[in-house]
Amino acid sequence: MENSQVTIKLTSDEALVLSHWLEKLQMTDLSRVVDDPVVWAPIHRIAGTLDKALPELFTPDYDQRLEAARRRLRPAD
Repeated sequence: MENSQVTIKLTSDEALVLSHWLEKLQMTDLSRVVDDPVVWAPIHRIAGTLDKALPELFTPDYDQRLEAARRRLRPAD
């Protein structure tokens, strides 16, 4: 099991919102949020994978796309 991989599937909206949150997380002092440094490597790997998979991160209307994704993911009352 050591070398096996795990695949996680996300919608585009989920990936965009998660990418934004991970970016904010990485901009903080990770040691304050994540108490085990061994977890940092997978956090950076996931964030990097999302960065490569989401071309909308680099579009001029990124903020609008992010907000639209957040609205679609919000649970209905």
